[in-house]
Amino acid sequence: MVCEITSPVRVSDAALHARFLKLLPRVQVHGRIFFRHLKCRETREECIAEMVALAWRWFVRLMQRGKDPNTFRFNFCRFAAFAVKSGRRLCRMERPNDVLSDRAQRERGFKVESLPVSSRTAHENLYAKVHGQREHDAYEERLKDNTVSPIPDQVAFRLDFPQWLLTWDQRNRRIIKDMAQDERTLDLAQKYGCCPARISQKRTEYKHDWERFCGDTEPAVAAA
Repeated sequence: MVCEITSPVRVSDAALHARFLKLLPRVQVHGRIFFRHLKCRETREECIAEMVALAWRWFVRLMQRGKDPNTFRFNFCRFAAFAVKSGRRLCRMERPNDVLSDRAQRERGFKVESLPVSSRTAHENLYAKVHGQREHDAYEERLKDNTVSPIPDQVAFRLDFPQWLLTWDQRNRRIIKDMAQDERTLDLAQKYGCCPARISQKRTEYKHDWERFCGDTEPAVAAA
């Protein structure tokens, strides 16, 4: 069996450019339809631009091999769109371990979003909202690194605290989490339908039980 090898076809740059311009509107329209689900306009335009860049590279290679993509426009545009969606770029491939890349978020099933509360809070949200300033201060406090507690104590607390919560029922777990968010005693009493004195008793109960769970009665460790 004899295989006939086709020699590469030499096409001038001007001819390649002219033929690609005929295909370019179809590529752009297909990209706008394919990436219409992207809410961010800049991200959508960037994907279309990458799609055009890939289309140009593939167009040149196919023309050099004697194949004109204008004869199969739909499949050509379709493969270019899917390549960009899967993370293919003209100069590189999106890294699968980069949390900010669409490829990593799609393959690993997570999404990167902005924090629910920003440190830049509008004046009306800060002062018109009840406890707005207190919530803002508490949020900023949690963004700061803990430079007081030693690293081993921080690690032990993050491991032990979830296990300790499981020793309480669901209602008590909710109360403990609200207390950890600096909720006032009166607010907790109204929220859970009991008197403020009972909330204060529960604080003491939680404190003693936490000390027993840790096996350490030192005040500094209990306060951690």
